[in-house]
Amino acid sequence: MVNEGILCANGDRKGRRYSIPAVEPGFLREPERTYGKDTVGKTERNEVLPLSPEALEIRNLVTRPEAKRKPVGYNHGFLTDYQPNVTHLLPAAMRKRLLEMGRTNEEPLPAGTYLRKVMDRLLIDLSWNSSRLEGNTYSLLETQRLLEHGESADGRRTEETQMLLNHKAAIELLAEQSGEIGFDRYTICSLHALLSDNLLPDQASGGRLRRHPVGIGRSVYRPLDVPQVIEEQFDMFLEKAGAIRDPFEQAFFAMVHLPYLQPFEDVNKRVSRLAANIPLVKHNLCPLSFTDVPREDYVHAVLGVYELNRIDYLRDAFEWAYERSCARHSAIIRVFGQPDPFRLRYRTVLTEVVGEVVRAAMSPKQAVAFLNRRVPELAPPPDREKVIHLAELELYGLHEGNFARFRVRPSEFAKWQEIWRAPGR
Repeated sequence: MVNEGILCANGDRKGRRYSIPAVEPGFLREPERTYGKDTVGKTERNEVLPLSPEALEIRNLVTRPEAKRKPVGYNHGFLTDYQPNVTHLLPAAMRKRLLEMGRTNEEPLPAGTYLRKVMDRLLIDLSWNSSRLEGNTYSLLETQRLLEHGESADGRRTEETQMLLNHKAAIELLAEQSGEIGFDRYTICSLHALLSDNLLPDQASGGRLRRHPVGIGRSVYRPLDVPQVIEEQFDMFLEKAGAIRDPFEQAFFAMVHLPYLQPFEDVNKRVSRLAANIPLVKHNLCPLSFTDVPREDYVHAVLGVYELNRIDYLRDAFEWAYERSCARHSAIIRVFGQPDPFRLRYRTVLTEVVGEVVRAAMSPKQAVAFLNRRVPELAPPPDREKVIHLAELELYGLHEGNFARFRVRPSEFAKWQEIWRAPGR
């Protein structure tokens, strides 16, 4: 039964235990809705996402009853045959169009500048949309209350609350380490560890490549079983992804190949959606928040990759999602205006001093004294007063949704808030 993937085996000899393989919950929770005598087996849908003829064909194939779909295993050639900057999953015209939509500034800026500019809104939008695609039932307003004020919604499962909080932590990682993130083991495994926190049967599985078979609910696709091969393919994925020069090709490559490989026990699709934002963050392009993407379309598009190795449906979803995300964030950025060059020049200094105030749990009086002492060591005389003023503004504007910019942990922020808000401090 272990060889056939029906059971997983853990441990040796007397310590050996057996369990049922993990199954991706995002596929299990989506029932087929049928209606009418003449439409049995067809899914009722409200068309939102414009689909190409190729995508429509894929949808028809993957929505057939499982008994009529041929079981398939992992196709090594799907990844091996891809040659970075020679093979392209996205046509040149599409990549050019996406770049025109996503460009946020004509001037070169440090990685992550734009992300930090829309961070507060992105935390909510991306957390909600990515969780929604997994079947999370939190509303957008409930998500905002949870992420901004820590108020969980009544009647929601604890797993849903945890899923949203995990997204927040993972997005904060992208913002906080925007200059260091990339398609490497540290980044991808860290994203998985954050996104899967408190959601896996074995907490040690977070951020660790899978050692056991997994199944895909409502699919005839069977992922790889052998740990050594999973590791080899994962390393190949990282190597090829890191070599891709075009940020949109790189983003879409992650959305295709990470879920297909299933390198982790669970949460693979969530990792792929945040990993798709890595090149966008590094190039200061509008982030991909999956705004308005119908969950049904996303699930079927991923099934098309799993069972057919066809990407047309997912490509349509990707293009649509990015267009909607750009429209969403361009409206936000018009409110904020263009980046302040002075603030940009002292970004590192502000991160250091504000973070130190919070981590040391300083009161307002202690913070003023610290800034007057520390800033002169970091800025020349003409700029010191303005740097201190900006640091004070950052401290007074600090809240649950933005403290990650200053490399502050949630526990440190909570402790600081109690002292900062205390009367007479």
